[in-house]
Amino acid sequence: MRLMMHADQPVPVPAGLVLVPFRAARFSASGPALAALTSPPYDIIDDAERAQLQARDAHNVVRLILPGDDYDGAARTLQEWLDGGVLRRDDKASIYVCEEEQDGHVQRGLIGAVALADPAAGIILPHENTMAGPVSDRLALTRATRANLEPIFLLYSGGGETSRIVSELVATPPQVETTTDDGVTHRLWAIDDPKVLTSVAADLLPRRAVIADGHHRYATYRQYQAERHAAGDGSGPWDFGLAFLVDATVSGPQVHPIHRAVIGLDLAAAVRRAAAEFTVRRLAGPDLAGRDPDGTATRSGSEPGSAESPAAGRSGGGVDPDHLLDELAKAGQGAHAFVVTDGTSAYLLTEPTAALLARSLPAGRSAAFRRLDVTVAHLALIVDVWGLADTVGVVDYHHDAPAAIAAAAAAGGTALLLNPTPVADVTSVAEAGERMPRKSTLFTPKPRTGLVLRPLDA
Repeated sequence: MRLMMHADQPVPVPAGLVLVPFRAARFSASGPALAALTSPPYDIIDDAERAQLQARDAHNVVRLILPGDDYDGAARTLQEWLDGGVLRRDDKASIYVCEEEQDGHVQRGLIGAVALADPAAGIILPHENTMAGPVSDRLALTRATRANLEPIFLLYSGGGETSRIVSELVATPPQVETTTDDGVTHRLWAIDDPKVLTSVAADLLPRRAVIADGHHRYATYRQYQAERHAAGDGSGPWDFGLAFLVDATVSGPQVHPIHRAVIGLDLAAAVRRAAAEFTVRRLAGPDLAGRDPDGTATRSGSEPGSAESPAAGRSGGGVDPDHLLDELAKAGQGAHAFVVTDGTSAYLLTEPTAALLARSLPAGRSAAFRRLDVTVAHLALIVDVWGLADTVGVVDYHHDAPAAIAAAAAAGGTALLLNPTPVADVTSVAEAGERMPRKSTLFTPKPRTGLVLRPLDA
């Protein structure tokens, strides 16, 4: 481990990207028995799934990561599981190779303790802003349990010695293997050889990583670190946080969009307002906007209903989400494109005017930020064209198109479907020191909670 101390800063500043081994706490199970003890990350578990996970096994990790307000109860449960052998500490400090395979896609990375750094240091780069509520919740849980219960998800551009080591190791039988109910097979290998760990450390040190998922957990790590130093505890395990570090150039994640449901705006109004600034083409369903009361037509001069795809609708009259996403992907190749739908009709929005982009996108922001679809969706379409506040309750978020469409239809609103943001664009924004609009991108598969826990005692 290489850390530099700044005289004017109370916490250590890492010399680069530092990932160190630790003695993990792991469930004494493998195969299906282990799967029943794990969970998705805390922030994608709703109340129904939480209840299902609790019912699945008395020792499911959800009892630790989502204890409600009973943070001390989570701490007692963790200690009981450690004392009773439900969780066992590994004898040697290790870095863990984790492989996740789903539908033929393989993602590989290292689970270790990453040295914490201020984003200004340019070592670990966030790409989204955080909100106070989730950080407060995770901080209270960390204070009580004194543990990192689930890793953050980091991406880096590698292709070096670490990636070679990982590729060789995964050719050997894994120490742990389990397939969870989402169809992802998880495999673990431990690295505790000092020579190998030294090689990994040397390879990673000059690199930097982008937070793919876990911005609130990373903010929690840093706030807890600051608290421990302010209390006079000095340097310790709180200077590091549990992380899953993936080489995006060799075996990276799949990237998916996060769609929006705009609750307070019906589709006819959404299309009518958009027609002044976008080219609009009807994809499915009845024409809601071709003959508006105020005479508005599309910017291209044609009526919105003039080009419906004959294969757009389902036999039952609703839109086909797969077809809409296919049309969106084709239109979005090298250009801004969005689909808006209420579940019955659907329209494609393309070619935003130069005047709209000039007035709605901040001139002081980087070109990487300004060219993002999600930036145009929020600042140009939602705020400028539709005149809405970009807040929770006005704009809701859904990980799949059918859910966004169903939510919009139930509320009499409009679903806004987006193309995925390329990993390179996420990295470019982060490297420019900027943040993307919230809920911009979904990376999968996410690291599974419960495979590796990190008590903060060593």
